[in-house]
Amino acid sequence: MTTHIERLLQQLDDSSGPSYYARAELIGIGSAAIPAIIDGLSSLGGFGQLTAIEVFEEVADPRCGPALIALLHSDDSTVREWAAMALASLKIDDAVEPVRSAYRACLERATPPDWSEPEGIRWALTELGARTPVVPPLTAHLRATAADNAPGWPSARFTEIINDLADHAQVILYSQFWQVDAGRTYGVSDPGLDWELDWSAPWEHLVEKSRTWSLLEASEAPVGDNTFVVPTWIDRTDLYPISDRCRSGTRGDQLRLRSRAL
Repeated sequence: MTTHIERLLQQLDDSSGPSYYARAELIGIGSAAIPAIIDGLSSLGGFGQLTAIEVFEEVADPRCGPALIALLHSDDSTVREWAAMALASLKIDDAVEPVRSAYRACLERATPPDWSEPEGIRWALTELGARTPVVPPLTAHLRATAADNAPGWPSARFTEIINDLADHAQVILYSQFWQVDAGRTYGVSDPGLDWELDWSAPWEHLVEKSRTWSLLEASEAPVGDNTFVVPTWIDRTDLYPISDRCRSGTRGDQLRLRSRAL
């Protein structure tokens, strides 16, 4: 069995097809395959490691925790992101501090917070109970009064949500639109406004800039009884963690200087 698992492991890097079947078979083998996958992780490339993370999540064996934590230091940003999200999905013990450190590393690299890696890690921190998104009262109310199967907020109230978030110093990164029809949910084309924020600017400027762009998007957004919007936003503490600001009063300046190098 061990030799067979090792052969399957070698196939995880082959994106032409064998990886898919090897993944399925390893998931079928279950926990018996986990030690060999852990031992062979370092021999895999980025694609193989991503596939191995999928196996870890499906098998849900807590022994993969240390291996996932180690992958937070990968040179591949997607591997780091998926590892953080897997740690959160599996509720791995002792994952909070490593994931928090991975997020700080994103900030140190001046990775824009609307990129995939920091977004995935913020989700992981939220799932692990280490981050609490700021949800202003009106935004919370509008979400609570939406239909049970609503994938977000009523798009007709988008302008109110934008102003509520901005009035509470939240920066909207982007928004997605969804429609529910006959019990099915599918994406709706947005107005196509692809804005970029200058992350070297003061927080207050970022708040108002994102408000302006989002209001413009709302003026052209799809609206209907079954159309919903899902904005993604961050708080000041997501860009300037409180613990880091306590250690260094120049933390914000350091991040702005790094952002200028992008």
